[in-house]
Amino acid sequence: MLFIYSETISNRLVYTLDFIFKTREIDYVLCDDFVAFERLDGQRLNYSDRHFENIKKILPSPLLFDQKIKEYDLNRGEFNGLDCIQFDDVVDPLASIFYILSRMEEYNTKLRDKHGRFEGKNSTLFRFAWHEKAMCDRWSEAILDFLAISSNSKSKDFQFLPTFDIDNAYAYKHKGFIRSSLANLRDAITGHTRRLLERQNVQSGLKKDPFDTYDIIEETQNKGFSVLLFWLLGDYAKYDKNLSYKHPKHQKLIRRMNERVEIGIHPSYKSTTYYYYLHQEIERLEEIIAERVHKSRQHYLKLEFPLSYQSLIDNEITDDYTMGYADIVGFRAGTAHSFLWFDLSTNAVTTLRIHPFVYMDGTLNQYLKLNPTEAKENIQHLWEEVKRYGGDFIFIWHNETLGEKRKWKGWLDVYYFTLELKNK
Repeated sequence: MLFIYSETISNRLVYTLDFIFKTREIDYVLCDDFVAFERLDGQRLNYSDRHFENIKKILPSPLLFDQKIKEYDLNRGEFNGLDCIQFDDVVDPLASIFYILSRMEEYNTKLRDKHGRFEGKNSTLFRFAWHEKAMCDRWSEAILDFLAISSNSKSKDFQFLPTFDIDNAYAYKHKGFIRSSLANLRDAITGHTRRLLERQNVQSGLKKDPFDTYDIIEETQNKGFSVLLFWLLGDYAKYDKNLSYKHPKHQKLIRRMNERVEIGIHPSYKSTTYYYYLHQEIERLEEIIAERVHKSRQHYLKLEFPLSYQSLIDNEITDDYTMGYADIVGFRAGTAHSFLWFDLSTNAVTTLRIHPFVYMDGTLNQYLKLNPTEAKENIQHLWEEVKRYGGDFIFIWHNETLGEKRKWKGWLDVYYFTLELKNK
């Protein structure tokens, strides 16, 4: 049993200690009575300014005892031989974990891209070149090492989870006369004759739709992988261009896939701003598959703290898979372990479980401009980090990216390479 002393017991402190110790199946007792603590017999940690003889001590910054979201002067420090965050001249690994895990830096920031997203390149982890390291897990392990406590850091419930966002069920099929005619006219005017011919061949039945890669997804499930799909069912708009949820062929496809894999909601681009659409889209999916929906991932990975997650909780979503960046790969929350979301606006832990992902196909190809060989090297590195520090290896692909068309030629091999890592 580990005994921990703190002059103040706060929700933030308990949350952080649970992540460090309970995640790794280590029991601890938190104590704010210094007289009683001094008399205890066993492994002890002093997390306070008070001095105790022969007891390991970590000097706390104010962060875990503050009630509000504040700005801190962040610099690079060192704890037990590991890079760590220094808060206003205090190196505090516990505060470092909470700061990154809670995504405190994202609450009041004005650093957003054209989609309203906080970009990875503006994060603290990226600033210190830590973004491809599971820093919250590394700091947890450093604390255990500091206390001479051994633990199996790998989660017993490890998942190797391929996930897919179905933004556009088909490239050309079932788009209707008006959409198809306008697309044909556009391609004819702009000189995209290859795409024009491809559309006509698909619609006439001579060729398979390039986004129809559901056989590959089903094959993945048949090989023993759990597969999770997130389906976009928002009304047609600039950034929401899937088939109508009312289309019989679309509904038939969703039901077919739901018989084989699990499906969650992919809330539309506009649902981040308008609560009504989120509720509506969840109801649409539930009606189609005749099941309750409890899993979600935001379209375009749009997250606005705390509103996005509060809306999911209000709509009975229990698990979210948005925790990652579009512009960089790695560990947005500093971990590959799932964790309960801590709402800084209420200063309390919630029921929403967050499942971080390590990379997205579009990040490797479109944002980082990697070729397939370079992408494999990057994925290998991320896999080794998760394998060493535990958690779940979750990654995002799209049905269209498996089709090997145009900029995605050669990338199906990258997908299969990722799957093969499970056995290595």
